[in-house]
Amino acid sequence: MVEASGWRAWPPRLPDQPIFYPVLNEDYAIRIARDWNVPASGIGHVTRFEVEASFLDRYPVRQAGGETILELWVPAEELEEFNRHIVGRIELVRTFRPPQP
Repeated sequence: MVEASGWRAWPPRLPDQPIFYPVLNEDYAIRIARDWNVPASGIGHVTRFEVEASFLDRYPVRQAGGETILELWVPAEELEEFNRHIVGRIELVRTFRPPQP
């Protein structure tokens, strides 16, 4: 869905996903993609993107665990506006799949 947007927008959240959680460092994103998403979905992606800093001021940085586990909590109903403030394109950085036997 991100690719279908021209790599410029995140898709709407599903009904059971009331929050969009962009994480703020690549190490944490790698752990989510590799350790959570691959077992749950069979694939995990790490992306990178920029958002206008003045827009992000409305979302406090949340520490969701350890010192480097930092994320923003964007309500699903604000995601369309969030997407309008993305600068440039969303970049695919890494893809993880299950190990091959």
